[in-house]
Amino acid sequence: MTSFVNHWTGYAALAVFVAAYILVIVEESIHLRKSKPVLVAAGGIWIVTAVAYSTQHQSHAAAEILRHTLLEYAELMLFLLSAMTFINTMSERNLFEALRARLVSLGLSLRSIFWLTGILAFFISPVADNLTTALVMGAVVMAIGVGNGRFIALGCINVVVAANAGGAFSPFGDITTLMVWQKGMIKFGEFAALFVPSLVNWLVPAIVMAMTIGGDKPTATMEPVDVKHGGYIIVLLFLMTIAGTVMMHHFLEMPPFLGMMTGLGLLKSYGHWIRRKELVEWTDIPMFDDEQSGRRPARWKPAVKPFNIFISMKRVEWDTLMFFYGIMLCVGGLGALGYLAVLSSLLYQDLGATAANILVGILSAVIDNIPIMFAVLSMNPDMNLGQWLLVTLTAGVGGSLLSIGSAAGVALMGQARGVYTFFAHLKWTWAIALGYAASIGVHWMMNGQLFTP
Repeated sequence: MTSFVNHWTGYAALAVFVAAYILVIVEESIHLRKSKPVLVAAGGIWIVTAVAYSTQHQSHAAAEILRHTLLEYAELMLFLLSAMTFINTMSERNLFEALRARLVSLGLSLRSIFWLTGILAFFISPVADNLTTALVMGAVVMAIGVGNGRFIALGCINVVVAANAGGAFSPFGDITTLMVWQKGMIKFGEFAALFVPSLVNWLVPAIVMAMTIGGDKPTATMEPVDVKHGGYIIVLLFLMTIAGTVMMHHFLEMPPFLGMMTGLGLLKSYGHWIRRKELVEWTDIPMFDDEQSGRRPARWKPAVKPFNIFISMKRVEWDTLMFFYGIMLCVGGLGALGYLAVLSSLLYQDLGATAANILVGILSAVIDNIPIMFAVLSMNPDMNLGQWLLVTLTAGVGGSLLSIGSAAGVALMGQARGVYTFFAHLKWTWAIALGYAASIGVHWMMNGQLFTP
């Protein structure tokens, strides 16, 4: 592949990417959605890339690289579209609200709630994404610890670390693990080797933080929440979809998005029957802006509507999906210009695979782990299974080092604004770093045989 690293087009593309990513990093300050700058940057980088290749009369080669990158994104997007729709539908059916109400009503001590929310976050995030898991468990922490800012901060840190750690040993737990699985670097069953290292990653800081939490019982209560019709069937459909996706990928070597989209079709079909049932029972309750005249507002919409699967699809994190599009095309364009080859040489040849993979995790605390992992996969360094598991672990849990290092942390900072903050998290970064180091050590001890060529 022709390198344009020292060409003006290479410098221009790199400048565009850096400028866009600076805007992504300061998203919370300027309130510009992160997808917007990277979408523009993706177009700009590929225009520059096309110009560079045209100087070598290889425009067709640039187009082929772009199509290949787009195909990788399309597979990821369709998978996530299905998974997010399932999660949104379960939320609409009140499954997460019912879980939250049940946990709040248990009457446990603060220390017990600290451990319970951490355990649930660790074991739910491998199936549901770590962002949704963190939001649900964070809501429990806030409801129970109302008025106790210190407990809320510690509980949110614990939930973030647990959710990120739980997502590291499952292809469905995090975008990075999904990308590694879809790329074929690690088989589904091989992720189980990361269970204990991931558990250690959470337990070490959790034990340290738990020692500072008292055993007093809060008085928080919450009204019971009923799961709407069909909620448990949807959970069953989701589990069947995951199982079917894994089997199709393992036995038939079909890409995972096919199984997930098939499951989405089943969900939409079942949603049709839920909607029919609710249409029969639903009555339009009039809400008037003027009781005497009985007039309805021109833009009136009922507060409760019959189930509609397309509402769940509409509520998918489209900003996140568009961000992935922009980032993957940006990284793909920089790779086409030769930057990934240079980076691969610096990291995996000069530093060595182990040091490079540990550094990947540390970098993911500052830079989103999605572009980092996509860059590693695009470099495709010659590594054994142990090293691929190591970089999957570090990229998944490294974001816990800082509150801004993962979607779970950023979301909880918004949910517990002013209580769970960047600096509140930073006070415990040393304990999280101990867990990070311990998880790497445990991986080396338990899975040492996987590091042999």
